[in-house]
Amino acid sequence: MTSRSRLDSDAPRVIGIDPGTVSIDVCGLAGDTVFLDRAVDTATALADPAAFLTMLYEVAPVDLVVGPSGYGLPLVPGLELTEDDVRLAVLTEAGENGGLGGLSSLIRALASSRLPVVFTPGVVHQAYVPTYRKLKRVDMGTADKVCAVALAIDEQRRRRRCPPGDVSLILLELGGAFSAAVAVDRGRIVDGVGGSSGPIGRRAAGAWDGEVAYLADRVTKAMLFEGGADSTTEGEAAYLESALKAVAALMVSVPGPAEIVLSGRFAHDYLHAFSARLSRPVRLLQGFASVAKHAAQGAALIANGLAGGGARPLVDTLGLRDARGSALDYLTVIPRDAARRRLGLVA
Repeated sequence: MTSRSRLDSDAPRVIGIDPGTVSIDVCGLAGDTVFLDRAVDTATALADPAAFLTMLYEVAPVDLVVGPSGYGLPLVPGLELTEDDVRLAVLTEAGENGGLGGLSSLIRALASSRLPVVFTPGVVHQAYVPTYRKLKRVDMGTADKVCAVALAIDEQRRRRRCPPGDVSLILLELGGAFSAAVAVDRGRIVDGVGGSSGPIGRRAAGAWDGEVAYLADRVTKAMLFEGGADSTTEGEAAYLESALKAVAALMVSVPGPAEIVLSGRFAHDYLHAFSARLSRPVRLLQGFASVAKHAAQGAALIANGLAGGGARPLVDTLGLRDARGSALDYLTVIPRDAARRRLGLVA
């Protein structure tokens, strides 16, 4: 992805990108110095990928860019990205712009740019998540949730002055559309409930009853991004309780988390409510940038570690280089080949 001499630098110049529903955030990091801290309206960025790339070129050269990876890919360099990879990252068929489909053009533009880009894994790709927890699951937490986890681990290990391998926590992300939760045990991701299989979000309904899916006849991508807390008068109670249940469920996978970490656009609004209802300490994820969201900052840390910088022990402990497979590998209710055909992939 870049020369060995640059990878061995103590302070590589790296960029992390978080493709949110509301904004696409960008964080540039050189050692402890933030040199790029931006949030761009998502619709604007996706409508003009060339303008987005220009923003990145203006701060070049950089050693590595962690690109917007959707549902995740197992550390695929931009130069090796295939059209199948793009479909697996956004999980939409050709021509579908619902869900993350609109992200495809930006992913392709970054992959074909002159920037050293890598696309990173989601929770389902993680080697330390047992296979039985992945069965029938696709969205256990998108790639940006893994990035937010990286930031949360780094903050806890700094505060406790311990190695990443001594960190345990549950990250609860309260995003602009979705909510999700990820469990970390000894510095490694061991479980997660993603936005479309987890708690209700502000815009999105979260996990569906299978009978509802049956009654819907055909479930479109757009439907997964609808029906959230903001769409009903009972939404506020559902939003809070659904998130609490997600945290409680993940305590089965990591029984003694040192803390529950809140991240995302609405984290601050619910700190008091979660602190009053949970038995473990609850903290807000702080971060080090002023504008870019937590996931973009975590993506920059991951890029730093992959490029041989000071965050390398964090990346090594997370085991990101051990990520494998695709988000379709653990299907049991529907055949994997049928899922691939739905996306327009070769079975």
